[in-house]
Amino acid sequence: MISGAAYSQSVLTYHGGADRSGHYIVPALTWERARSVHLDPSFHPRIAGHLYAQPLYWRPPGSASGQLVVATEDDNVYMIDARSGREIWARSLGKPVPLSTQPCGNIDPLGITGTPVIDEATQAIYLAAMVDDVAGPHHRVFALSLKDGMLLPGWPVDIATALAAQGQRFDTRVHNQRGALANLDGRVYVPYGGHYGDCGDYRGLVVGIRLRDPRDVVSWSTRGRGGGIWAPGGIASDGRSLFVATGNTIDVTTWSDGEAVLRLAPDLHRDESPQGYFAPSDWRTLDDRDADLGGTNPLPLDVPGAGGSAALLLALGKDARAYLLDRNRLGGLGGGLLSETVATRHILGAPAAYRTGDGVYVAFQGPGAHCPATSRGKGLTVLQVRSGSPPALATAWCGALRGEGSPIVTTTDGRSNPIVWVLGAEGDDRLHGFRGDNGEPLFAGGRSEDAMTGLRHFQTLLAADDRLYVGADGRLYAFAF
Repeated sequence: MISGAAYSQSVLTYHGGADRSGHYIVPALTWERARSVHLDPSFHPRIAGHLYAQPLYWRPPGSASGQLVVATEDDNVYMIDARSGREIWARSLGKPVPLSTQPCGNIDPLGITGTPVIDEATQAIYLAAMVDDVAGPHHRVFALSLKDGMLLPGWPVDIATALAAQGQRFDTRVHNQRGALANLDGRVYVPYGGHYGDCGDYRGLVVGIRLRDPRDVVSWSTRGRGGGIWAPGGIASDGRSLFVATGNTIDVTTWSDGEAVLRLAPDLHRDESPQGYFAPSDWRTLDDRDADLGGTNPLPLDVPGAGGSAALLLALGKDARAYLLDRNRLGGLGGGLLSETVATRHILGAPAAYRTGDGVYVAFQGPGAHCPATSRGKGLTVLQVRSGSPPALATAWCGALRGEGSPIVTTTDGRSNPIVWVLGAEGDDRLHGFRGDNGEPLFAGGRSEDAMTGLRHFQTLLAADDRLYVGADGRLYAFAF
């Protein structure tokens, strides 16, 4: 896929596109200009709450300026002018849930965690929030007007109530919503998993809600306990199907949808054929080790070759392995095209993909297992994906990084001047930029005053309006060039 979020257009979803490539086209951001990136001291909007979700960027039709949409763990949603930092509107969706009232977890308070999605047709933002009231905690999905933040008619949808109407049980207290939402064929799709600690009888779950009729709800869930869909990238799509990766299942005797990559149709119909899923043959060992295949979202890739373009899917696991799959036939149990150790420890977060004249590349945060001797450190790894029968993976370069952010890529025209950007989240808390072709450091955080505070692990950034925007607890940052 690697479609790329075009310059000056809106960033409607996590990593800039349904394929989660994290590829942004910014014509002015060349390798040379990247060396002069600097924090914009005049941009300092304040928000209330911890920030795990990626901000989104909305350019209203006919407008010369863009707006940033930010959603926090305090259950607050903000629309911020992307140039001045001025607050345009703010809405509270209710009271977040204190961690002390939950059976396990590590986010306090718990409100909006997964990245929302914007739908251009309805000009609304759709987001999932955990809200506390006199009846206890609720998982609810909201639709807010981008114009003024007002709630759209028929929303919010209470997930437990909607699933109960279909005869399905959903335990609000043990489910958590961490992954990014997706939008396909007139529905918003919301992934669910459990809390940190794997307490209770939670399931990996996807709920699809019709945008123009929120009473129309479809769902899919793992057959076994556990198998959460919790990667920050959530649900990926190639425009036809949805792809999710699940984590470890708990106390199962037969494979029950855990440690898997699954292709789901828009109606979320279960496909039990080898076309519809992949799980490693050692899934039980991965369960026992808590080595989730679902630590990152699947990444659709179209890899050119002599015989044409190959439709592939890449999955990266907590077992430090990369799995290449045929996107049209995922392969069933043990039926992938390629499995290879590519890191020296677990892989988490969200990868990014880009294409140059030499082929397709994938960047992920983590120490590479096969870093070239000339590489400068082991905190960011870039793989080259090569077509063939079977396809192949090679480590292209590795970069020095201290932190746990999720990378993105910018190019000037879709292929030229590729730059891999990543945050040293919960490490040095700085922005880093590397040449995408050879890993040369272009930007290493700038001046001492350019260090950020409040970055959460897995946090990513976005490129829009000749700025690189970063969301953190209590505030937003903008880097100019």
